[in-house]
Amino acid sequence: MDPIFKALADPSRRLLLDRLNDRPGQSLQELCAGLDLTRQAVTKHLAVLESAGLVTTVWRGREKLHHLNTAPIGEIADRWISRYHRGHVAALADLKRTLEGIPMAEFVYVTYVRTTPEQLWRALTEPEFTLRYWGAALKSDWQVGSPVLWRSGPDGPFEDLDQVVLESSPPRRLSYTWHTFQPEHAEFFGWTAEKLAEVVKERRSKVTFEIEPAGSSVKLTVTHDDFEPGSEMLRAISGGLPPSGGWPEILANLKTLLETGEPL
Repeated sequence: MDPIFKALADPSRRLLLDRLNDRPGQSLQELCAGLDLTRQAVTKHLAVLESAGLVTTVWRGREKLHHLNTAPIGEIADRWISRYHRGHVAALADLKRTLEGIPMAEFVYVTYVRTTPEQLWRALTEPEFTLRYWGAALKSDWQVGSPVLWRSGPDGPFEDLDQVVLESSPPRRLSYTWHTFQPEHAEFFGWTAEKLAEVVKERRSKVTFEIEPAGSSVKLTVTHDDFEPGSEMLRAISGGLPPSGGWPEILANLKTLLETGEPL
């Protein structure tokens, strides 16, 4: 954790994180705008933040975009919060409150898991695995164009929520379209029938998982995008719509399951 604390100790780096928190997905040129720092200095600061895992980057064509990655901060919180026996879900909810109301176009999350690419692929694609850390069983043959079926809990039939596999390159990359809100979401979030009727009109988004070897660990990058402006689904998957912890909570469960044999 020393690289994280070192990265956060510099006020210029904290300013860059604040700017990415306000508006994710900025290029180097955008981050330099209005700062009393040279382009070279900003590049060096971003390199430190990326090395500490606090910033992750994605390429859009020839442009490199930067995103705040909250996973390392979550791990710090877990380390000391657990000493005082606070609930993990509550800790995640507190941690993600800073994300509420931010007008993001996409959600990017990076975590490192002590496992193999093959085992991580199994955890993302086998219903017995997803049920343990996600609470839902996902089933598909994971071929491009095939449906992704869902089942909430260990029993009952699988449902077709019109999710389709877009990319599948085991064990490196997987992408599929995302579901719209379902009646059970209305009950979970305490929505009226009118609210549910409104949010189901949102266009479908998509989620992409990229798996890269990283020494004795695996780097997992989750990119969820193609949202409408002001999307409620974006708020939900980013953890900004309590009581859902969104992807941060799901991926924390996944990481813990693969590393310890038991989910959180």
